[in-house]
Amino acid sequence: MQTRLSPEFADTPEGREAEGILRACVHCGFCTATCPTYQLLGDELDGPRGRIYQIKQVLEGAEATRTTQLHLDRCLTCRSCETTCPSGVEYGRLLEIGRRVVDAQVPRQAGDRLKRTALEHGLRSPLFGPALRMGRSVRGLLPEVLRDKLAPPHDPGAWPTREHARKVLLLAGCVQPAMAPNISAATARVLDALGVQPLVAPAAGCCGAVALHLGDHATALADMRRSIDAWWPYVEGAQVEAVVVDASACGLMVKDYAREFANDPAYADKARRIAACARDPVEFLGAQSGALAQLLRSRPAERLAWHPPCTLQHGQRLGGKVEALMRELGFELQLPADSHLCCGSAGTYSVLQPQIAEQLRDNKVDRLQQLQPQRVLSANIGCIHHLQAGTEVPVQHWLEFLDEALRGV
Repeated sequence: MQTRLSPEFADTPEGREAEGILRACVHCGFCTATCPTYQLLGDELDGPRGRIYQIKQVLEGAEATRTTQLHLDRCLTCRSCETTCPSGVEYGRLLEIGRRVVDAQVPRQAGDRLKRTALEHGLRSPLFGPALRMGRSVRGLLPEVLRDKLAPPHDPGAWPTREHARKVLLLAGCVQPAMAPNISAATARVLDALGVQPLVAPAAGCCGAVALHLGDHATALADMRRSIDAWWPYVEGAQVEAVVVDASACGLMVKDYAREFANDPAYADKARRIAACARDPVEFLGAQSGALAQLLRSRPAERLAWHPPCTLQHGQRLGGKVEALMRELGFELQLPADSHLCCGSAGTYSVLQPQIAEQLRDNKVDRLQQLQPQRVLSANIGCIHHLQAGTEVPVQHWLEFLDEALRGV
């Protein structure tokens, strides 16, 4: 795709990056077949090809409008289009650049600004946990859209206390410790069963994804630096084998640190090394499937459905890895029709675009229920809570299921 960026963008690092991405576009349209919003809305401007052209026009000097902003906002950033694209177009990165440029030109309305500010600061705040507990205490009095976000917590169980020679870092994150501490506790117990000690660096908080997806790049970078600084003593001294991230969205973000800091002399090397040792649990555990199989105390004969999060299958390109590992362990995960399509959670998307998010969730739940599962497994807290709000079938992290099997629960 030929493009001539306007002078204000042409000589900037982001402008040059965007130009390179646009050059790879061939306008074939394969991506529209796998784009959730295009499939739902049927509008070319709500598909990757249409959004790419809108970003291209703005970078070439056309005036951005609120309509441009709306079409970019409606993108889930699921990156399904990237795994479909025959040219390897980095659409997700182009969208980040395009959103920042458009947002700089089109001030958001007061209500939208307030909602985004509340999400950005609220989700990352140390007060999120107390606020969540308060909300849960009055859950029955709240509107349905809020009740869905305040599902009662599960008992996390005991955190392992044994020491092992092998060690890994776990990312505590911002939302998961308060909303679903059971996920990290299960991850820690699975690692402990394998003789691997999970460590948590308390100073590491949000991975940066929340602020980044809300368009606040400066705050996102500050969050990333905070996590890098907290982890660096462990990584620099080779005290840990890996940084294991059990939320696939956060894992994708951490793996992207090298690109985010490529031009930062103070953090480039640190970010590169941390990104290189970031592992999704399926990557870390996959090489130890034999040991896991020997440790299993039970193999529940349940009918299991599997929802692979977009951040796992399209972002980290680990589609099929969890199914393969679980099959080696004696479990069969059934994929629903259209398993490549997003469930509608997508970080803060389900709050900012609730109508589209609920339609996508209902479609996903319908396809999952066609499998008549006794349990639905996934790999990201956002997907798990979003899907659970639409079904009575239990939805949980696959590591929680594995933890139960290892303990014979």
